[in-house]
Amino acid sequence: MDKQLLENTARELVASGKGILAADESNGTMSSRLEAVGIEPSPETRRKYRANIFATEGYESAISGVILFDETIRQAMDDGTPIPEYLASRGVHPGIKVDTGAKDLANYSGEKITEGLDGLRDRCAEYFSMGARFAKWRAVIKIGQNMPSSANISTNAHALARYASICQEQGLVPIIEPEVLMEGDHNAERCYQVTSEILSQTFIDCRNQGVHLPGTLLKPNMIMAGKESGEQISREEVADLTVECLSKNVPEEVEGVVFLSGGQSDEDATAHLNLMNSMDIEHPWQLSYSYGRALLAHALQTWANDSKTESQNAFVHRAKMNSLARSGNWSADLEI
Repeated sequence: MDKQLLENTARELVASGKGILAADESNGTMSSRLEAVGIEPSPETRRKYRANIFATEGYESAISGVILFDETIRQAMDDGTPIPEYLASRGVHPGIKVDTGAKDLANYSGEKITEGLDGLRDRCAEYFSMGARFAKWRAVIKIGQNMPSSANISTNAHALARYASICQEQGLVPIIEPEVLMEGDHNAERCYQVTSEILSQTFIDCRNQGVHLPGTLLKPNMIMAGKESGEQISREEVADLTVECLSKNVPEEVEGVVFLSGGQSDEDATAHLNLMNSMDIEHPWQLSYSYGRALLAHALQTWANDSKTESQNAFVHRAKMNSLARSGNWSADLEI
């Protein structure tokens, strides 16, 4: 394990004013999003859409890294330059999704375990040779009746720790993503409790597996009530509860927290991050973003309407808004 390499990469990924673009949708998910805006999905249309985003001028001031899917890391820009090479030439770290998806957890109906540990060492070595410098693995935790079970928490936490250890061995900074889903009618208190459980167990397992925490990033959900809950809380409460939960469960050695948007609106995702970075307290970690739809939803729609420039403008605007939120300098009147 090259600890210095890992620490340097992790630090660069959460550099001041910067965050991560999550462009790692699976082929199926990306195809569904293309179909939803009237585009026939294919490897080429997926490539064209992403290449247009990656070619946007000026986004590197707000984007430090891009998480890619296996198909995308093997593709090229319009001029034939391999995508990882092109991103690196812009000063943007290429990253890679390395899990193979969430599958049914045996004997626990409705719960999922993320798979992909088999062959992970070889995949990580190959991705590093292709230019990737960080990786992502997403665990899915659902709140419901008698959920999550202790089995769901323990198996996903262990898998996240094993993934992180293998990635670091191969030179990749692991983004550890235990996502507590927004789906459901649970209140924010229940979200806080479950998020605390999965974060606490994940870092216990990371220590047991010898994970070098200064060379890691955490990608958590924010503390929010479920989408179907009648007890929604304010933006300020989301920010306060999220920071409190992290403070109680995340080791200070972790280099940074790069939040997922988890289905929030573009503006909510930005506003919540801005509030956290506006607090009159000093956080032990950088608080940043690793957004997908919250950076690209409007960009995809405009690209589908055959407006490449407007698509790029939409992306760079959202990136700039979240960059400002890194320092608590975003405000709603900056939105267009």
